[in-house]
Amino acid sequence: MSPLDRLQRRKPARAARGFTFVEIMVALALGLFLIGGLLTLVQAMRRTSTNQSGMSQLQDNERMAMQLITDVVQSTGYYTSPLTNSAATAFLGGTYGPATFISAQALLGIHTAGVPDTITNRYQTAGTTAGDNAINCTGNSSAAPATFVNQITVNTASNYLTCTVWLNGAQQPPVSLVPGITNMTIQYGVESGNGVASNSVDTYLTADLVTAGTYWPQVRSVQVTLTFLNPMSAQPGQPATVTFSRTIAVMYKTGVAT
Repeated sequence: MSPLDRLQRRKPARAARGFTFVEIMVALALGLFLIGGLLTLVQAMRRTSTNQSGMSQLQDNERMAMQLITDVVQSTGYYTSPLTNSAATAFLGGTYGPATFISAQALLGIHTAGVPDTITNRYQTAGTTAGDNAINCTGNSSAAPATFVNQITVNTASNYLTCTVWLNGAQQPPVSLVPGITNMTIQYGVESGNGVASNSVDTYLTADLVTAGTYWPQVRSVQVTLTFLNPMSAQPGQPATVTFSRTIAVMYKTGVAT
């Protein structure tokens, strides 16, 4: 046996040694701390993503709702063949769809405190084959000449902006247009009578006051305010709802009177 072998044989074996209880507890504490920080980061990222998605959807709903209402309101009073027709011959007095109009009247609103406003209008289309492509409040057109009566309001049971169309007097099924809306208030820009016909608005009134003053033929614009559910309402300091407004010209009533 060589001297090296004898030296290695005399060397005592190192005793086996594990982790102490304190070391294990420190490792567990560090692990829990790191996992807690990671979970907090994940939750913050998820909350941010949810908020951004909700706000993006809210903005899309605002644009869509106002665009639909704008398209319909701007078309109020449109009639075909202006060389042979007039507002009085195109829009006769009487009950059409849900509303009773006087001769040449094409716009009517309802305002009752505590409930969403309702707006009803009427206009004609020469049909898609004639090329005017006028659409109703559901976004649909008619291939043949027709008269649209549109009624827009908010269904508070479902929080949807809703529309009902009467096509040549026949009621179509109501259509839910845009979700997340709890209220709609409307004021009508009226030329109330300042002695000079200018087609200029001099006051804004609710529908009941327009009716009381018999101002419907003098309505020049419509100011619509929609109340939307706030997707960030759960966050501290955030309101339950947000509002979005737009003023829309009634196209056949615009321009300077001469």
